[in-house]
Amino acid sequence: MPVTLRFATSADAPELADIYRPAVLGSAISFEIEPPDAATMAARVSKTLPHYPWLVCVQHDRVQGYAYATAHRERPAYLWSVETSVYVRAESRHQGIGRTLYIQLMELLRWQGYVTAYAGISLPNSASERLHAAVGFEPVGVFRGAGYKLGAWHDVSWWQKSLGMRPVPPQLPVSLVALQGPLLRQCGPWITT
Repeated sequence: MPVTLRFATSADAPELADIYRPAVLGSAISFEIEPPDAATMAARVSKTLPHYPWLVCVQHDRVQGYAYATAHRERPAYLWSVETSVYVRAESRHQGIGRTLYIQLMELLRWQGYVTAYAGISLPNSASERLHAAVGFEPVGVFRGAGYKLGAWHDVSWWQKSLGMRPVPPQLPVSLVALQGPLLRQCGPWITT
């Protein structure tokens, strides 16, 4: 059964919240304590788009996973760097959905003009480490005891992926709005099997 990748909308918010909830409640994968509701997820999608991609993977008329990017840091010198995240429904893991989402996300970010993607992985999380390595991220360091959740201190492993050359001087990244039409269609396949 083919999967469809597309940009998230506010209508996806209940499913996004449903996918994210177990990471918040039952693990230290997320450092949030209370799972966001659908309204909060809708606001996050609206805030992220149109500056950064937020993609969903749909199969069997259901969102099976999502991946998105956000600003890495606030200061202007960081404009060309992003942080990325990916979450997949528990029953849909190990089917290539996270990898497919991340590959397309990286391609969009590259087309926008971003040069480096970062990801923080709270430890232990060998599945996330394998996924990030599989799509070209490399570990760059560990923040020891960075967060306290579920009765324990957790390290955060930081990973990075180069998205392209670092021109001097760099052009400003373009918004997703500016990347519409034929240019956006060239970024890669939006339907995969």
